[in-house]
Amino acid sequence: MRIKSKNRLQITGKQLKALQERVKKRKLVDTDWELIQGLTETFECLSQALAEKDTSIGRLCKYLLGAPTETAKNVLKDLRHNTSENKSEKPKRPPPKGHGRKPASAYNGGKKVTIQHPTLNSGDRCPGCEKGKIYELAMPSVFVHVVGEAPLKATVYERTRLRCNLCGEMFIPELPPEVGDKKHDESAAAMLALLKYGCGLPLHRLEKLQASLGHPLPASTQWDILNASAVITSPAWDALVQFGAQGELIYNDDTTMKVLAFLQHQDPQNTQKGIYTTGIVSKWQNHHIALFMTGDRHAGENLTELLKHRKTGLSPPIQMCDAASRNASREFETILANCMAHARRQFVELVDRFPQECAYVIEELGKVYHHDAIVKEQGLSPQQRLDYHQQHSGPIMAELQKWCKKQVDENIVEPNSGLGKAIKYMLNHWQKLTRFLQIPGAPLDNNLCERALKHAILHRKNALFYKTQRGAHVGDLFMSLIHTCQLAGVNPLDYLTWLLENAQNLDKSPEKYMPWNYGQPTS
Repeated sequence: MRIKSKNRLQITGKQLKALQERVKKRKLVDTDWELIQGLTETFECLSQALAEKDTSIGRLCKYLLGAPTETAKNVLKDLRHNTSENKSEKPKRPPPKGHGRKPASAYNGGKKVTIQHPTLNSGDRCPGCEKGKIYELAMPSVFVHVVGEAPLKATVYERTRLRCNLCGEMFIPELPPEVGDKKHDESAAAMLALLKYGCGLPLHRLEKLQASLGHPLPASTQWDILNASAVITSPAWDALVQFGAQGELIYNDDTTMKVLAFLQHQDPQNTQKGIYTTGIVSKWQNHHIALFMTGDRHAGENLTELLKHRKTGLSPPIQMCDAASRNASREFETILANCMAHARRQFVELVDRFPQECAYVIEELGKVYHHDAIVKEQGLSPQQRLDYHQQHSGPIMAELQKWCKKQVDENIVEPNSGLGKAIKYMLNHWQKLTRFLQIPGAPLDNNLCERALKHAILHRKNALFYKTQRGAHVGDLFMSLIHTCQLAGVNPLDYLTWLLENAQNLDKSPEKYMPWNYGQPTS
């Protein structure tokens, strides 16, 4: 914040020391009043500047040290504790049972082995009482046994060689039919892609792990496998782009990324020097399609490229993003909706400085999110969801807007303070923030896309960068396929293996090999 003054105050250290002495002796002169006024204005300016810096530093500390979630329970816990000191505290609930243990039904990818009793069968005489008959229960006794092994496990086939001592002909037995003549199975390529682009494990770390377990796999070999697999599965990526362009609801956002090839050959005349990974989640029919795009284009430009594949005659999609101008497409019309979580986060960051005001906004928005949770639980249609929000959330948002305008119009809050800026942000984008009260199916926030971008952020955190544009495209391709599988509830390892095994058919009809079609007949 800047404080403008007609006269610039200049004071030396010697003059300041003399002023302090006169204040102690209570012998001020007429010229001291101008100095004191200038010092108080400077103090006010510094206090407000430090307050703004505290917000940024606090955000950085939360990022580095790990912050609790932004739920109202965590954000307002100190405030609620202070306001309920005189009230009888509610007894704490006991921790839920389970302690992180998973039921046997969660191990749906594990091998199942049925063990029959070695001596008894249903209908036999009970060996305990020797009177009744035993019968088989519908629910068996279940025990889960977990073993450890290398992520990629090699099998060495030693085939005996027979040679005729007369003609010299060699006789070698055939390999098992499931092995064929391939050194690296399709499942190995799928596991590599999942570890690298789904779990953020750098290739050199996997190389060390494989070597220590006796199954060596150099990082260069891993990349060759991934690069070749990306060529095979590229038709699936192209099909995802085609389907994603037809979506009725599109989420988009981006995060910074580093591609060394771009940095080395960047045009100095180009004013746009940022490199981004854009995350797009498109809702098409009942499917969610995740797309990642890395390069020197920001989210709005990548959205424009995607919408070029949109069929003519379709109504404009609802676009959910934050209020940054670079997220919007400049060539295609969309119904722009802004993220409520971004607006709420500004008050979360200021709750220590403006506890009462921020608590009010956070709690009011919490009621809206509670109504949205009820809608999801009841499985209401988009139109029913709109009617429900208009009835229950509409009055809440109207009162919140009235409160925000009052803070600004009556100068209750300093306009250039952090709270003033947060309130102005909400008022300036109010219509786009409240699309869920105007249009059926409009979401509250962009959290779905932000969760998708965690794949790219995890890769950036562990691998730091891409070396070439080709490497970035391979990462985008596998991240898109893997996260689309996760959104569809499909095992990504099984799906990628299925794609690679059906390479010839995939090239002919890729639309049949989308994640939501996995497990269904393709003929």
